Amino acid sequence: MPEFRSWFQCANPECGRSYPLNEVLYKCPRCDDGSKRAGLLEVRHDTGALSAVPAREWKELFDSRYLRTTWPYGSGVWGKKEWVCPMVADENIVSAYEGGSNLFWANRFGHELGLDDLWVKLCGNSHSGSFKDLGMTVLVSMVNQMIAEGKPIQAVACASTGDTSAALAMYGAAARIPVIVLLPESKVSIPQLIQPIANGAITLAVDTDFDGCMQLVSELCSSGEIYLANSMNSLRLEGQKTIAFEMIQQFDWQPIDWVIVPVGNCGNITAISKGFLMLKQLGLLDRLPRLVGAQAAHANPLADLYRRGYPDEPFVPMKARNTQANAIQIGDPVNLWKAIEVLKQMPDHSILDVTEDELADAAAWADRGGLFCCPQTGVALGALLQLVREGRIRRGERVVVISTANGLKFPSFKLWYHAGGEGESPVDEARPAPANPRFRNTPFRCAPNLDSVRHAIDSGIQRLNAIQLG
Repeated sequence: MPEFRSWFQCANPECGRSYPLNEVLYKCPRCDDGSKRAGLLEVRHDTGALSAVPAREWKELFDSRYLRTTWPYGSGVWGKKEWVCPMVADENIVSAYEGGSNLFWANRFGHELGLDDLWVKLCGNSHSGSFKDLGMTVLVSMVNQMIAEGKPIQAVACASTGDTSAALAMYGAAARIPVIVLLPESKVSIPQLIQPIANGAITLAVDTDFDGCMQLVSELCSSGEIYLANSMNSLRLEGQKTIAFEMIQQFDWQPIDWVIVPVGNCGNITAISKGFLMLKQLGLLDRLPRLVGAQAAHANPLADLYRRGYPDEPFVPMKARNTQANAIQIGDPVNLWKAIEVLKQMPDHSILDVTEDELADAAAWADRGGLFCCPQTGVALGALLQLVREGRIRRGERVVVISTANGLKFPSFKLWYHAGGEGESPVDEARPAPANPRFRNTPFRCAPNLDSVRHAIDSGIQRLNAIQLG
C-alpha cells in the first residue's frame, strides 16, 4: 500500500494553511482573532493516496480486522487507521477496543411507528458509556505520541457536561497521563460525575454552564503544557466519523436512507457527515443518507439557523435553558460553522428541535421496545416521531437513530418520568414531570397475599392496554 498522511488545515478557505498533527495547536495562528470559532482547524487526508487503493480492497481489509484481536486493529476506530490517523505509531495508541457497538433492530418500536427497517446505533455501549470514546482514543493516542517525541505536555484537560470527562479520564488513566476536567456544577448526573473521579482525574465543579467551562479551559490550555481535549480539537472528530464507516460496514456496505443524530456542540454531526462523504468519495458508498440533526428546543441554535436558511450574518449565541438532555445543553456550539459547511454537502438534510415532553415520551416509548435510552437519544427519537407524523419517512426505508450514551448514566431521568414527579427532576427540582406522560409505568404496591398480587397484575394489564400509540 502507498504511504498515507494526514495533517491539520485551517478551516478558513481563504487561508488553508497546514500544520503537523503532532504540533500543540488548536487554531490557525494566522486566522485566530481571539473569537471562539475563528481559525479552527480540521484534519485533512491525502485522498489521492487513499483513492489509489480500490474500494474492494478497503472493504476486504476493514472486514478482516473488524472486532479481531490483532492490536490495535480490532478496535472499531483503529481498524480504519489509514482513514483516521495514520501518523500515530501503533505502540503509542491508547485503545479500549472502542467501536463495534450494536446496531439494535428496533422491530417492535418500528412496527408501532409503521416502519419496517428501523435501527438504533448504540454508541453508548462502550467502555465509558458514550460515543465520546471514539474520538478520545484518537486524541489521547496522539498526545501519547507527542509525549514520546519529547513535547512538554503535563496533562490533558476538558470542559464537559459529563460524557467527555468520563472518556478523557478513562483514556488518560490508561495512558498514565494526568487529566483535568471542568464540569458545570449541578448540571451533571451522579454516574457521569463519579466516572472521572474514579479514574483519578482532577475534577472541578464550576458555578457556570458548559460555555463558561469551555472559556475557562481554553484559557487554561493556552500555554501548551496542558493539552485541550474538547471538540474544538478536530482530532476527536476523526474518531467519531467512524460511526458512519461502521454503520455502513455493519449493513454489508449497503446504503442507509435516513440517519438521525442528537446535536449539541455540533461535533458529532460534523464528524458523521464527514464520514459519509469520505465513504462516497473513496467509492465505498453509492449514495449519501438524508441526515437529520435533532436538538432540544431549549438549546437549539443550529435548528434556528436552519429554519432561517443559514443566514449570512453574525451568529448571536443563545442562552441555553435547562433541558433533560443536559449533555447537549449548549447555546454557543464551537463547531457550528464546521457543521453548517459540511451539512450543505449532505442532500436534503434537516435540523429539527424537540420539546421536553416530546423527548421524554419518545425515550419512554422506545424503552418499551427493549431499549434504555438516554435523554439525548430521546431528542433524536422525538425528531423521528416528527418525521413519521409528517409522512416524510416511507415504510420500507432504512432508518438509523444514533444513540449517543448509555441510559444507565441517567437514572434520574427515568425515575423522574415514571415516578410521576415524586423523583428528583434531572434538570430542576421544581420542574414537574410531564403533565400527561403516555408511557409512565409506576410500580404497584401489594399486600403479601395472592389476591392483592392478582389485582395488581390485572391493573397493570389494563394500564398497558390503555396506552394509545401513534
